[in-house]
Amino acid sequence: MTITKKTQKRKLQGVIVSDKMNKTRVVAVTRMKKHPRYHKFYKTTERYKAHDELNTYKTGTKVIIEETRPLSKEKRWNIVEAIDIKEKISE
Repeated sequence: MTITKKTQKRKLQGVIVSDKMNKTRVVAVTRMKKHPRYHKFYKTTERYKAHDELNTYKTGTKVIIEETRPLSKEKRWNIVEAIDIKEKISE
């Protein structure tokens, strides 16, 4: 009897910067890093290719991506959901 252990998949939040490929979106994830010597924070941006089966997400959409098995040479992420940000308009 084998017991399988469920692993926690990494999830990242980013913005879609390209939707020109079929079933693939390029997601830019921006993080704040701390310099090891000068202790100052700076931004770094990494771009990930994520799978979008139905081509539903467009450029500028904020999404959550999740790590998955390799789907192609560079694609190792899957789009989970879009982040719905409702801005309140004060009257």
